Amino acid sequence: MMRLPEALLFALLVNAAAHADPVDLKPFRATYGAEWKGISAASATLELRKESADTYVYENINKPRGLFRMALPDSLLQASTFKIVDGRVVPQQFRGSDEKKRPTNLNFDWTRKRVTGEAKGHGVDLELQDGAQDPISLQIASLRNLASGNLQDHVWLVDSDKIKEYELRREGTARIETALGELDTIIYTSKRAGGDRMTRTWVAPALGYLPVKAERVRNDKVEFTLLIESVDK
Repeated sequence: MMRLPEALLFALLVNAAAHADPVDLKPFRATYGAEWKGISAASATLELRKESADTYVYENINKPRGLFRMALPDSLLQASTFKIVDGRVVPQQFRGSDEKKRPTNLNFDWTRKRVTGEAKGHGVDLELQDGAQDPISLQIASLRNLASGNLQDHVWLVDSDKIKEYELRREGTARIETALGELDTIIYTSKRAGGDRMTRTWVAPALGYLPVKAERVRNDKVEFTLLIESVDK
């Protein structure tokens, strides 16, 4: 069963701020096209909404295209509710579903340092490490840190019913052609510690560090590519 990688499914718009917080999150809606080994596989709609002064919801909906409609559900959903606390991204709730239509509902209790809920058909109760993220908030936190020149080397990720360590690295810069025009980008990678899959992401500072391209690589071979198609601010 083929599945769009969680690590690709993300987006965020940020602008420089005059205060301690290096970025100012702005609501947006962006669309991407996903290719599997050069074949159009799915579309992704990514939306950031502001719920209150310090609370945001970031939602991703993926819909398969063409022959992939027979291999994937009608849509795959991921959504993270997070707060900005002292300039840091702090996840509060994560919900989603996988290719088997199994729901994931996780609640973050930072007072007790526990994450609880359900995933993969069973209950979840895990201890939270400081700075832990969910699959969506991890991307937002990484991009904010990249914008401020402070990308973390390691971070803990709550991935359904497990907590995993991820390694992040800034690779360099490149000018690439996109549906939005030719853009200067910064490239960074994320990889599970000890894993054989890596996600490489191109973000455009001129567009507020919006990700404009991403690819998942396994054993030096590109499996999935995500390309931006449009964005509404």
